[in-house]
Formats: sequence, structure tokens, C-alpha cells
Amino acid sequence: MTGLQEMILIGEIALQSKIAQRAAERLQATHDNFDHVETWCSIQSILVAAGNVSKILWPNGKYKIRGERLRQLLKVEKDNPLSNRKFRNHFEHYDERIEDWFEKNSNGVYIDLAMNPSLTHPLFPDTNTHRGYNAFNNTLIFRDETLDLNEILTALENILKHCKSY
Repeated sequence: MTGLQEMILIGEIALQSKIAQRAAERLQATHDNFDHVETWCSIQSILVAAGNVSKILWPNGKYKIRGERLRQLLKVEKDNPLSNRKFRNHFEHYDERIEDWFEKNSNGVYIDLAMNPSLTHPLFPDTNTHRGYNAFNNTLIFRDETLDLNEILTALENILKHCKSY
């Protein structure tokens, strides 16, 4: 990888990190002025930007060496939360998750895009929330899994700091 390629990729990482920061600011603003669409738009923007950074730093196949080099340059640890794209994939491949759910579950209860406070429906306490957002602690839920958006945003912020010093 040439120096120019490194600069271009680091520039893209910086851009995606800033996109996630802006989305986080918009998401925070929805807490005071509730806008359901803006909430989910902001969440999706954070997940997509974080996923784009992840794909650059932890690429598949023939680009693995490039990812290793960039992680080394930007001082990104192996256990960085951005290395796991599972949650982003839940949102990106939501159509497949719906199909899989209904293949395995015949009941008609389907709670999605749940918001505060408890993220469960009082009439259906055993039902999984498919997608949920808790504004009190800035976490996402996808069925039985939780993602702390603060951890993702902090990881992006730390990487952005190293991009600026490169």
C-alpha cells in the first residue's frame, strides 16, 4: 500500500467518524424534541458509518494486510468494539432477520422500533423486542442482544484522534 493510499483510507476513516459524530448529535437532540424518524435515521447513520470504518480496518480476504497496517498506524487494538459488525448486520440485513423470525415463530406478536422506558410491551413480557433504543443509556437492542452506542462512538472518536495525528 502506498502512502497516498494510506492517506486516502485514513481520510475516509476520518470522514466516517465525523458522520457518526454528527448523527450522535442529532440523536441526542431527539431526546428533547422527540422525532421517531430522526431517532432511527440517526441510529442507522451511526451504525453505517461505524460499519464503513470497520470494513476498512478489518477487511475480508485479500485486503487483510492493508487492515493490519492501518490498525497499526492508527493504534487500533484487536479488541476494539468496531471489529464486530454483527449489530450493524442486523440492521442492514433486517429483511432476512424478519424472514428467519417468522420461519421459527408462528405467533403474530412482533414488537419493533421500541422506545423507552422498558423496551418491552407489558402485555407480552416474554416477547423479544426486535429493534429498540434506550435513550437513558444510549443502547440499542436487537432481540436478545445489546449494543452500547457510547462504546462505538468513543472508539470512533479515539480513531479520529489518531487520524488527525497521522
